[in-house]
Amino acid sequence: MNSGRCAACKHLRRRCPSDCIFSPYFPSNNPRRFSYVHKIYGASNVGKILQDLPVNRRAEAAESLYYEAHCRIKDPVHGCVGIITILHQEIYKAECELARVEAQINATIINHSSQQQQQHHHHLVPDQNAAFTSTPSYDLSTCFN
Repeated sequence: MNSGRCAACKHLRRRCPSDCIFSPYFPSNNPRRFSYVHKIYGASNVGKILQDLPVNRRAEAAESLYYEAHCRIKDPVHGCVGIITILHQEIYKAECELARVEAQINATIINHSSQQQQQHHHHLVPDQNAAFTSTPSYDLSTCFN
């Protein structure tokens, strides 16, 4: 028998055997952890789940059970699914914002590139109408002397 009882055995008001299935995953210093899991799943079901798993997977399962129970207690209707839905919505909004910003960046790049090409083209090719805009002046005075 352990010198102290785990949170599960304290909650269930029983002695904690040395091979207690709950003690590694529900320590006495965190009683709320087991109370949430017990309230949602029941101690017997949690014990069966842990017992049926390989030892190396039990800690992960206990953590998952606790998280899901905690979510269900906070949101009895939706539980974890409610949190997942909210996160999916946030991802969708972020993806839309990213697409909008990328489109703005691409439009700015295209606009800037177009302006540069127009300026470059203007310097290389003279205006076709430039020859006709000013009247040429000839000094004809020397022709009549």
